[in-house]
Amino acid sequence: QVQLVESGGGLVQPGGSLRLSCAASGNIDSINAMGWYRQAPGKQRELVARLAEGGITDYADSVKGRFTISRDSPENTVYLQMNSLKPEDTAIYYCNADASRAGLLSPYWGQGTQVTVSS
Repeated sequence: QVQLVESGGGLVQPGGSLRLSCAASGNIDSINAMGWYRQAPGKQRELVARLAEGGITDYADSVKGRFTISRDSPENTVYLQMNSLKPEDTAIYYCNADASRAGLLSPYWGQGTQVTVSS
């Protein structure tokens, strides 16, 4: 089984910063891509940032210039540095990994971590 464990969420004031971490563990052959999605109350889950092999990144327009995704490949860990946070960034943030296990590539999800931006 593959497990993704997130950490780093919490309450922060507008304009503040948070850093999310997600560590993948289990019987993993390789990880093609890791990323972060979020879901606000009453809204669909959306992509925040994604980092694929070769360093290819993809960001939601709403977070470009404020959020930075990075990865520690040997440790199968992905980070999301979030700066200049806004109330509209409030959501549950989910870690995602496209991991190969026993020759089968599948998406895996973490349990989510709450990020609340409020004064």
